[in-house]
Amino acid sequence: MALVAFSSPARQALENELQSDRIGTEVKGLHGLDEIVGQSPALRRSLTRLLQVAPMNSTVLLLGETGTGKELFARALHDRSRRRGRTLVRVNCAALPPSLIESELFGHERGAFTGAVTTRQGRFELADGGTLFLDEIGDLPLDLQAKLLRVIQEGEFERVGSSKSRKVDVRVITATHRDLEKEVAEGRFRADLYYRLSVFPIHLPALRERTEDIPALVSFFIHRLERELDRRVATVPQSVMTTLQQHNWPGNIRELENVIERAMIRTTGDTLQLDDAVGTPAPALAAAGGDSLNEVQRLHIERILRECGWRISGTGNAAERLGVHPNTLRFRMQKLGINCSGGSLRRTQSSN
Repeated sequence: MALVAFSSPARQALENELQSDRIGTEVKGLHGLDEIVGQSPALRRSLTRLLQVAPMNSTVLLLGETGTGKELFARALHDRSRRRGRTLVRVNCAALPPSLIESELFGHERGAFTGAVTTRQGRFELADGGTLFLDEIGDLPLDLQAKLLRVIQEGEFERVGSSKSRKVDVRVITATHRDLEKEVAEGRFRADLYYRLSVFPIHLPALRERTEDIPALVSFFIHRLERELDRRVATVPQSVMTTLQQHNWPGNIRELENVIERAMIRTTGDTLQLDDAVGTPAPALAAAGGDSLNEVQRLHIERILRECGWRISGTGNAAERLGVHPNTLRFRMQKLGINCSGGSLRRTQSSN
């Protein structure tokens, strides 16, 4: 099967339809959307909402599973806003130790705590006049949620170690893979902050909800990787495309990108050769020794680790795919008796 090109006529068709909907913004060239690939109804609904809210200063909450492209949407929102000439600052709330998040967001004065040898601006100051993207907002500790609410509502904050209020003009975009309504109900997330962040929510569909976009995504990734990997792929067999479209994609677009990169590495000619592991169904629980929660978790973690080449931390690797801190994943692996050494699995007796 020949590669499906992500053609300009297809993009023009989307532009025309969005313009006909009179959503209040021009979409000529879809500047800032070049890496958001696809034409499925689910994606088009998300893009329509993006283009509706992009010119405004409203807060936006991006909802979706890990790997669905929330950072791409945040960049597109910034690039199509009145703030596009200023800075877009990104903070991953899940990647920072709780003791450092306040300093990262609001900055600190010299001597505010051990190790604070100089005064430092926080991310809100760096984003002044621009956009602040708070990724994995569901991981923000409760004690900081009130301070975040204040700066969003009033545009004021204090650096750590200072009583002086500072004013900033920042548009806040947040994202999470968590169910924030459930987090609010269980007391882990402030209701007032949730309502303030979700002024305009945008749901990003999982890849399994938009499988018709997979040919265009495959083409996009191949063209982007050809120069980097010094490979040329001219065709994708129908059997390969069928396998890709039938896969469940728990890691969504990020997982697909990793699969295409691995496939291109092992491809020797100009026809894409898919990794044998893709499309292999998960082992039956009965054959694996039961249907206990630990067994389900073990199978899932093992599969994600295999797909990530046994890399636990880093962008796109197992901890991020699973939506947990790397140390949390290591602890869970130890509890479940999963060890990886040199890329091979050695299972030990799990503790109960």
